[in-house]
Amino acid sequence: MTIFTGGLISASTLGILFAADEGLRKGVFELEDIQKDLRNKREQLKTAETQKSQVEKELSQARVEQTKAQQDLQIINKSLQAANAKQRETQAKLNQTISRQAQTQAQLQRTQGRLNQVATQYQQARSELQNVYNQRKALQVAVGQLKAEQQRLYAEAKKAIDEAKAAITKRDRELANRQEIIEKRDLKIAQLDKLIQNRNLEITAREQVIATRESRLKELERQQDYLEQEVARLEKYYQSYQDLRLGKLALVRGQVLAGAVIQVKQATAARQAVLQLLGDANQNAIFQLTEPSAKPENTQILRVTPERVEQLIRQISDGREYVVRIFSAGNYVRGEKQIEFFGDAARNILVFAGGEVLASTSADPRSMSSYELRQRLDLLISASQFRARNAGIVESVQVDGTFLRFINQLRQYDQPLEIKAIASEDTYTAGPLRVKLLAIQNGKVIFST
Repeated sequence: MTIFTGGLISASTLGILFAADEGLRKGVFELEDIQKDLRNKREQLKTAETQKSQVEKELSQARVEQTKAQQDLQIINKSLQAANAKQRETQAKLNQTISRQAQTQAQLQRTQGRLNQVATQYQQARSELQNVYNQRKALQVAVGQLKAEQQRLYAEAKKAIDEAKAAITKRDRELANRQEIIEKRDLKIAQLDKLIQNRNLEITAREQVIATRESRLKELERQQDYLEQEVARLEKYYQSYQDLRLGKLALVRGQVLAGAVIQVKQATAARQAVLQLLGDANQNAIFQLTEPSAKPENTQILRVTPERVEQLIRQISDGREYVVRIFSAGNYVRGEKQIEFFGDAARNILVFAGGEVLASTSADPRSMSSYELRQRLDLLISASQFRARNAGIVESVQVDGTFLRFINQLRQYDQPLEIKAIASEDTYTAGPLRVKLLAIQNGKVIFST
């Protein structure tokens, strides 16, 4: 990560320098061409120097020849007076000598012109060489600046990496804290499972006692059948019996007055949702507290304060999905004019996945009565309810299928079974938790609700 970040920062810096400085860009990308041109210029300079040496040598030879010719001419002029007979021959030689002198002079002029051209090229080559040297020094300065900038960027990258490592360490500590919370929750579940196992041991002990009293068991089964018939008959009057026992009690402490799943992203929407939920709770409370023969009045009996409203708004204003419920804060009878409440907002998250085992127990229909089987199932459902409440699900457990049919199938089976309560579908905090009962033998589901 450090090498990749440093390379990325160096590449970005080079790109910015190349985009901003044309001379640097030209020097970096055309340095090889400049060096190649410099080598060519140096070769041309060497060639020009060689040609200059040759021309100077030829010029020296021409001057020697000119001096010699002049000496010959003087000798001829001296001997002209003494040798008139040889005038024509001497004149011919003189003409030849003059022609050679003219040729030598023309050659000397040409050589001088070429020497001037070579000197001019030499001066140009030296000027270009000086320019290349200046460009090289500028490139060396730019490379030094680039190295300094690279070191600075490397230091900044190292600092950023250290800060990122510190943030990762902090996040790891938070994850460790969350893991500790999960472990505590698992510990509670393990304690509950241990409690269920202890209850199962108690039931097993009772089964052993009952097994030693077979005659008593048959009598108790007959009495149990009779009691089940009586319970079925009395269940019809249970509600009226509750009303008779409780009198005018209309609301109990912790009763849900209203609830909804809310997800908002703005404070104004959160306020509107909270006020709407409080209005629904107020209407439900009015309906519960009004006498059956009286007409419900449209009044505000829920004591709503700005502090409670603002508290709920702050809890649900982060854009996530919440289950918001309004509960009765106490027991209230019909005719109350004002009641207290408390609100609760919990994240609507997946609590139990479909098929997840909530609780399990064992049963032996051969040695257990119908009452004991039903008590064992009630204990299984109570354990599921306990796990649901610990997870934040307020709604009661709902058993899928027909509960009585499952008990009848259980009574008719003649082998020991393992009974499991599983979540029949994905269950969120909003609930309700739908439970499916499975009768399992040797890992195979025999029947279910």
